Amino acid sequence: MDNSIHVKREIQLPSTSPAGFPGRESVTVVDLCSSDDDSDIGEVAGGLEKVGNNFVGLKRGRDTFGGSSEVDRNNVKKVTTLAELGVGLPEGFGQSNPPESLTHPIPANPCNVFRPVPPPPPPPYAGTSGKIGGCKQFWKAGDYEGAAGDNWDLSSGGFDHVRVHPKFLHSNATSHKWALGAFAELLDNALDEVASGATYVKVDMLENNKGGNRMLLIEDNGGGMDPEKMRQCMSLGYSAKSKLANTIGQYGNGFKTSTMRLGADVIVFSRCPGKDGKSSTQSIGLLSYTFLRSTGKEDIVVPMLDYERRDPEWSKIIRSSTRDWDKNVETIIQWSPFSSEEDLLHQFDLMKDRGTRIIIYNLWEDDQGMLELDFDADPYDIQLRGVNREERNIKMASQFPNSRHFLTYKHSLRSYVSILYLRIPPGFRIILRGIDVEHHSVVNDMMQTEQITYRPQSESYGVVTNMSAIVIIGFVKDAKHHVDVQGFNVYHKNRLIKPFWRIWNATGSDGRGVIGVLEANFVEPAHDKQGFERTTVLARLESRLVQMQKTYWSTNCHKIGYAPRRREKSAYGYDNRDSSPENDREGPSSIKTPTPASDKFYSSSYPNHNGDNGVSGKDGARLQEELRREKEHRKALEVEVQLSRQKIEEMKKEQENLIEIFSEERDRRDGEEEVLRNKLEVPHSLN
Repeated sequence: MDNSIHVKREIQLPSTSPAGFPGRESVTVVDLCSSDDDSDIGEVAGGLEKVGNNFVGLKRGRDTFGGSSEVDRNNVKKVTTLAELGVGLPEGFGQSNPPESLTHPIPANPCNVFRPVPPPPPPPYAGTSGKIGGCKQFWKAGDYEGAAGDNWDLSSGGFDHVRVHPKFLHSNATSHKWALGAFAELLDNALDEVASGATYVKVDMLENNKGGNRMLLIEDNGGGMDPEKMRQCMSLGYSAKSKLANTIGQYGNGFKTSTMRLGADVIVFSRCPGKDGKSSTQSIGLLSYTFLRSTGKEDIVVPMLDYERRDPEWSKIIRSSTRDWDKNVETIIQWSPFSSEEDLLHQFDLMKDRGTRIIIYNLWEDDQGMLELDFDADPYDIQLRGVNREERNIKMASQFPNSRHFLTYKHSLRSYVSILYLRIPPGFRIILRGIDVEHHSVVNDMMQTEQITYRPQSESYGVVTNMSAIVIIGFVKDAKHHVDVQGFNVYHKNRLIKPFWRIWNATGSDGRGVIGVLEANFVEPAHDKQGFERTTVLARLESRLVQMQKTYWSTNCHKIGYAPRRREKSAYGYDNRDSSPENDREGPSSIKTPTPASDKFYSSSYPNHNGDNGVSGKDGARLQEELRREKEHRKALEVEVQLSRQKIEEMKKEQENLIEIFSEERDRRDGEEEVLRNKLEVPHSLN
């Protein structure tokens, strides 16, 4: 028997910081290839932890007698698959706490002492570096290969359980093309808490002492979330708001898309007062794309902690076992900006008896390596860098104050939030970096305004009952300077969905200076709430708004210094200013404006409405109903014709581009043939 002791060769890793953190020491690593003795497999397996279908080996040194040296928590993980080792491990390896009966002799132990396999220490903290597999840019963060998911266990009842891969968090967040739209989702959630007593929402920047970078804070003093609501918040599709009146959220997806659009990781603290005889609770939840991706998770795992108030102390709510509780604590501390459970609980001290505190960290960077969010341009604002920021517009905003929101809302959170809601509940405050956001109504920037009531048309030929929109249209007060400001602010249930929607792209200066505001609750917003679902109802609204703007412009453009335009007439000869596609009579809910008769939009195109023209009342009503339906049908056909014309124009442009490309290609080939022909003629001339 060979009693020689095989000593593994130790190599020194370069002094690189795990997860990009400075100040970490280099670590000693066992080179698994330095031993040719298969008896060492027990030693190797003792330092393995199962992640997916792989075993993660901790980089550690061992003394010559087989005893484990002290393992530093800062040691780096090295992923080694069983296939690479070429061995099969006994049952039980890879568990965080192996059973006591599972022991292995240490081959290089002269005393022949049997020792249980020590559990591996947790991996190094990587929660606040912002480095996720080397990628810090949002639009590239989803480009990675996850572990192969081949462990499909059956759930209760023998049914398969659909799994959600962590990459879905990123792909789901790509619905937000515009980062400020993600802020709006979080503000919507805070505004919905007004029903629970919320009086403010704070948006601020925090310094991460653990990671040395910046974080986002969104905090409100609403009703908070109990443990069950916290889990629904972290899950997909759970929303009780769709059944409640006067709430904005409805899909149960906004929190996930918005937080993941702004940063890779988010930790939530929520305190909920007791209701119906229940004691108060406070919960902590961590949704970390960094954690899920770095550990090779195949499902979205959300570590959570719950506490219950038992006067005068807060007690842990153990949902399964103390061991699971400790594992959740260790995971949250490892991958969050906080260093201990005491630091976590201190966040509740910054709140009152209720509310929610959201901290987003590992904020995304742009392709220049700078944070996508700019905290330095204005100490009381959060702005965007890049294409949304135009220095020319910023200079114009100082010259034309009534056009300021149009010129700055794309890059300034303060400007955007000031017009985000049509109405702010009394006493509710939106505090951005310590200063209240002043609510602004775009109507105050308008002059020579008119009001038009629009009643949408349903899919059938009837009118949608009790549904209408009051459109306020006018010139921006800076229109006399001929600035190119135009568009409609379209709200849905008090929330701005389409800011300054430009629907008339006329040639020249037509339409300049005309802006409008309306609340359209009869069209459904898209999931990111930055647009509407493309439906026939929306197409008809768009067509009608275009007609409103054209009519208003042709009627009033001379008042701001443009040459007078010829008034458009409809096919029936009357002024095309009816309030809706199906109504040209003045209804009981129409709004009359104290403007000249030419500005009235309900025209009486029928001479007698009471049967004085010799037609009986029933016959007259029937004829009017038929005429109304014919008009509705005509309007629907006009919309279809307009859409068809747009498609034809696009096809013509595409055809022209193709012709131009083919022409250039033909010219290029002709030139090449001419050059080749000249080259062939030269030798003949020499002969």
